[in-house]
Amino acid sequence: MQVLHIISGLGDGGAEAILYRLCQYEKDHNHVVISLMDEEKYGPMLKNIGVDVYTLNNSKKKIKILSLFKLYRLIFKLKPDVVQTWMYHADFIGGIVARSIGIKNIFWSVHHTTLVRGESKLLTVLIAKINSFLSTFVPKKIIYCAEMSRKTQELIGFKKNKGVVIPNGYDVDDFVDDEVKGAKFRDELNISEDTFVIGHVGRFDPQKDQDNLIKALVDLKQRQIKFKAVIVGTNLDVNNDKLVGMIKEKQLENVISLLGRRNDIPAVMNGIDLFALSSAFGEAFPNVLNEAMACGTPCVATNVGDSARIIGNTGWIVPIKNPQALSSAINAASKEMRLNKSSWIKRKIMCRKRIVENFEIKKMVKKYKDIWEECFEN
Repeated sequence: MQVLHIISGLGDGGAEAILYRLCQYEKDHNHVVISLMDEEKYGPMLKNIGVDVYTLNNSKKKIKILSLFKLYRLIFKLKPDVVQTWMYHADFIGGIVARSIGIKNIFWSVHHTTLVRGESKLLTVLIAKINSFLSTFVPKKIIYCAEMSRKTQELIGFKKNKGVVIPNGYDVDDFVDDEVKGAKFRDELNISEDTFVIGHVGRFDPQKDQDNLIKALVDLKQRQIKFKAVIVGTNLDVNNDKLVGMIKEKQLENVISLLGRRNDIPAVMNGIDLFALSSAFGEAFPNVLNEAMACGTPCVATNVGDSARIIGNTGWIVPIKNPQALSSAINAASKEMRLNKSSWIKRKIMCRKRIVENFEIKKMVKKYKDIWEECFEN
């Protein structure tokens, strides 16, 4: 069976990472990927594992009419048994073009939860509303990565009897508790072993709400709590004048390291003591929480998407846009690590156990396979 994946882009995002892992570990079928934009981060990685990748070279702001004809020709030429689209824009464009060719086995993948007026992009909100109407006609099934995502989309009109939740899966052999990797990461940054290190991995985006995190760190500093924060991800570097300005304004230059995008996330997760997710909206199933926890790193997260479901009783959940609550949770973690070593070690063990038992990659792959193959049985 040939599975054609159509995705909005192949940049450094959660849905993109899941698509890559699915192609990497699902070996029973042939996978081909079409990106509406460029190869970006995951295009070369997909090619390295033997997946054919086609790009339509659109930008985030504009879809070229000629690219739609190219997409039509590609789908017609490839004649896939299944078309799996990823994220709103690809669900919309890929779904319609595939359906126009006569393909019936179309599956959407939704990785959003809430869309916030004034913060979410207007075009994204519009496409989500159009997709709610098209959900009756275009997809055979709508795959949500989080229960909260399903509930939210169905409230705006996505067809209820087509929804199914498949939690994201992770290679628990790639993300493991590794003291050597952690020590090397700290040495690179000249961070002592006894320093409490807070980590944040994401991208510079209103959804991730780094402003909330920085305000929480200000509160921690005012409480005279000693810490170091490392911030990793696309545009989270010293070239981001806006972010650097925020940090200087709050006088946090000495406690925050902006590392930008890195390819050694397991080392980052092992090098930090606590992972902080500060997002304000839009998250469905935050991959970074799973990656941190699989490395035995406890997390504090805002109550977005399925964060609470992922963390369970292994960490802390706080309200969105509440820096004081985020600061208090980080402080509680710091105290436990310093004053109750046995409790902290137990918490770290519980973190990894929760991911291994609930969100291992093979479980996700099997669920996708079952849904694709089921369409040929009915």
